[in-house]
Amino acid sequence: MPPTSRISKDQLERARTLVASVDQGFESKVVGQRRLRETLLIGLLTGGHVLLESVPGLAKTTAAHALATAIGGSFKRIQCTPDLLPSDIVGTQVYDASQGKFVTQLGPVHANFVLLDEINRSSAKTQSAMLEAMQERQTSIGGQVFKVPEPFLVLATQNPIEQEGTYVLPEAQLDRFMLKDLLDYPSPAEEAEVVRRIDAGVFEQPERAMIDIADARELQRLAASVYLDKAILDYITFLVAATRTPHKVMPPELARYVEIGASPRASIAFAKAARAAALLQARDHVIPEDVRHLAHRVLRHRVLLTYEATADDVRVETIIDAIVRSVRTP
Repeated sequence: MPPTSRISKDQLERARTLVASVDQGFESKVVGQRRLRETLLIGLLTGGHVLLESVPGLAKTTAAHALATAIGGSFKRIQCTPDLLPSDIVGTQVYDASQGKFVTQLGPVHANFVLLDEINRSSAKTQSAMLEAMQERQTSIGGQVFKVPEPFLVLATQNPIEQEGTYVLPEAQLDRFMLKDLLDYPSPAEEAEVVRRIDAGVFEQPERAMIDIADARELQRLAASVYLDKAILDYITFLVAATRTPHKVMPPELARYVEIGASPRASIAFAKAARAAALLQARDHVIPEDVRHLAHRVLRHRVLLTYEATADDVRVETIIDAIVRSVRTP
């Protein structure tokens, strides 16, 4: 154990027990999707938000609801459409005739877990209404400020196939998502297990919390206390800086595809997410593998490629891998 660690052995064992309990609740409702589980847990432990991209039917809503239930938190789902208004998300004031005054009705964003389904189908004005809640953890209604509950996690989804009637997310909003993950289809064995559980009525069984909100906050405090060595922090900042000056670290044939690199929020996201990933592995310190393990999820929505990259079918993950290979590991 590093001498500067702020987590005792008892606290580490406590974290292991709590994570195992959450895992049990999650796996009772979701088959496979181990990386999705890890991504959602990292979001929960760090207070960061998650953007998911996949075709429909890969258990995104089920996973978010299962995690919310596992920690005894509230869950709200918002189906984004072009006619969705900001007030439909944050809330509004309505006139109460019985009291003769306006009263505030809080919107669905005031929940521990908020699922924004197909966020790119809502207008730019509606998308911007989420920024205050995501960044400042509050909403403003009728001149009054209302705090969102803690913990607070926004999970937004995008469908990469059907783009008709969608709006491109602005870079400022993309940057506020700590992680972006891409979901794959389940294996044939996992898909068969889903069908078997449906036939057996497993998903219809009553849900119960495995830990409570206080336990979730304890996990957040422990994740923030995981030791991050200066050498690892330097490694993180070198990686992020390399996305801004790709011509210095990558072959010219790849560097020319990078239009804009990642902002300092990427370094902050790396540090927080790496600490959480270490805690999920029952470690009290971050290792370089934690950073490399998260590189795609932290950078894929922050490194913007040129139109030429799209024409040449160059994926952003290819660029990220080249950057990771170019930066010396401590």
